Amino acid sequence: MGKPMVLFLCTGNSARSQMAEAFLRQHAGNIYDAHSAGLNPQGVHPLTIQVMQEVGIDISEHQSKSLTQYLGKASPKWVIFVCEKAESSCPHVWPFSLQSESWRFEDPVDSVGDDLERIMKFRSVRDQIETRILDWISNNKISSETENQFEFRE
Repeated sequence: MGKPMVLFLCTGNSARSQMAEAFLRQHAGNIYDAHSAGLNPQGVHPLTIQVMQEVGIDISEHQSKSLTQYLGKASPKWVIFVCEKAESSCPHVWPFSLQSESWRFEDPVDSVGDDLERIMKFRSVRDQIETRILDWISNNKISSETENQFEFRE
């Protein structure tokens, strides 16, 4: 059996959910199977790629994925909403999901200002997400040997 699946959901799968997926893979990819998706995929924002590279994580090959790509194919153990719109537009209980959580972060894609102000907003959200991921990992310890039935089926 595979690792327990964690699915991060947001609106465009262009920033917040991409960051969360990458940080979970970085910090606990040996324990969790991290995925992300959006209600209306917009492509991974270039500043998302840039700020993740600043902390040594390359997501330049990531693609925005639609929530529909997972419906009927995935049974995540956790569904984590990283924005209010995704949370209000999706069922609170994913079929067969043991837990859903709401982590609301501002959307850095919507930030305004000059280039420096925008990159600073992306960095701020990135750092908030990493902190939340690290806290979540410490509160949801699972043995890497734990068997489960939660996996993605292609």
